[in-house]
Amino acid sequence: MKKILFVCHGNICRSVMAEMVMRYLVAEAGREDEFMIDSCATSREEIGNDIYPPAKRCLTAHQVPFSRHAARQITKEDYDKFDLILCMEEYNIRNLRHTLGAALLDADAHKAEPKIRRLLDRDVADPWYTGDFEATYRDVVEGCQQLLG
Repeated sequence: MKKILFVCHGNICRSVMAEMVMRYLVAEAGREDEFMIDSCATSREEIGNDIYPPAKRCLTAHQVPFSRHAARQITKEDYDKFDLILCMEEYNIRNLRHTLGAALLDADAHKAEPKIRRLLDRDVADPWYTGDFEATYRDVVEGCQQLLG
């Protein structure tokens, strides 16, 4: 089973959109038993908050189902539990140094196949600032489709 954790700053927009899109794509492919999918934040700012309403509207517009969500911060246990920790931008990876510890991230970066990396080869724009949830959705779909293979 492939265990994937999507990470962004607050866990109310990008990472949870990626979680829901990936769950949807996996279900559509009939491969639910092959994946464990979750999302979380690097910060504590939004802990307990649900998906940001514009992100919900974007998912709804694309007929991607979602459930009640409570934002949470990544833990060291998550590092051990998940095979892939996919951040939405380089800034998220830098923030993990504070949460998970610099030594852990440095060791992971030197692995042949590091588990912590960005979803795409570029940053996924933060719709909290851009307001462009459609662009974020397109990026998330692209990254999730690549993961699904």
